[in-house]
Amino acid sequence: METIEKLKVLSEDSQYDLACACGTSKGDRRTRGLDGKWLYPVALPQGGYSVLLKTLLSNACANDCRYCPLRSGSNVPRCTLQPEEVAGVFMEYYKRRKVFGLFLSSSVVGTPDYTMDKINTVARILREKHEYRGYIHLKIIPGASDAAIEEALSLSTAVSLNIETPGKKHFDLLSGKKDFDRDIIRPIRLMGRLTGEGMRFSRIKCTTQFIVGASDETDSEIIRYTSGLYRRLNFKRVYFSAYQKGLGNPDIPGERRILPDGKEPFMREHRLYQVDFLFRRYGFSEQEVPFDKDGNLHLDRDPKQVWADSHPGFYPVRINSADREALLRIPGIGPETAKKVLKARREGKIRRIEDLGVRGKRAETIRRYAILE
Repeated sequence: METIEKLKVLSEDSQYDLACACGTSKGDRRTRGLDGKWLYPVALPQGGYSVLLKTLLSNACANDCRYCPLRSGSNVPRCTLQPEEVAGVFMEYYKRRKVFGLFLSSSVVGTPDYTMDKINTVARILREKHEYRGYIHLKIIPGASDAAIEEALSLSTAVSLNIETPGKKHFDLLSGKKDFDRDIIRPIRLMGRLTGEGMRFSRIKCTTQFIVGASDETDSEIIRYTSGLYRRLNFKRVYFSAYQKGLGNPDIPGERRILPDGKEPFMREHRLYQVDFLFRRYGFSEQEVPFDKDGNLHLDRDPKQVWADSHPGFYPVRINSADREALLRIPGIGPETAKKVLKARREGKIRRIEDLGVRGKRAETIRRYAILE
């Protein structure tokens, strides 16, 4: 294949990995470029969005991950780009100001370190030959050596390694070749340690992704691991990707589960993102997340609403005197609205919910849990 034809295939196949700056809001969603390549938005520190060129280096995989459509033995068109091809195409896009940066991943070609060498070579070409100093997100291949991981950190702006499942027993249902502790947890711990405060790579952001529903894990198990990744390992984002039936091997739990309306996997993914937001923006702890008797999130209500309904003694919250933490416990009030409340209170008493720019059902929700006295 010609380079552009290969890039079309590999960019399409990269859609299954969300562990970059994309995916949870309208402004974060991917768009397809005129030549068929997927472009992914990334929020900029100064505000606004730009886009990433996102592609695999190769989809010729040696691993047997049973949830993955690119697994060894599956019948898909295979191709591989050379590092020079990826770097060349990216620089053309960059010079034309079509992209902000690069997200580069790959299937496992031969061995993890052989693949990591190819991924790192792309970054080296960009940094050294083209003197590119912008955004590069590199995928860490499961089972990569410490030296390969350190080199990736030295060349990148961000790195990610997909944790896939919360624990070995669930992971073993999805792969017979990879070992959870050796190939996933060991490198994740190294990434967290090397990017910790005061460490050489503290400026590098680490992210990861769960494949939700491919195995037989519960939401409470995913949340426990998510909390640990944030609190103990310095990870900046955790992503959740709902497993879609028909992509994997028919013997995995995700293929056997009965989902009559087809909506449950995506609602489950959505609820997990809501909990993630409660951790990162609302100050909730792992112990405060409400689950049903089976250890799963309620699909019919968002987790903040469930917490509020199970803590009636906390309400009503007094909008004109409550601190920020209490305001954020009011269903219908998020960080931006809480900020408006605090600002408005400095100028006088708030007399109407609508004065905060809130209307309709959301205003009615706030009134159920707050008072303006």
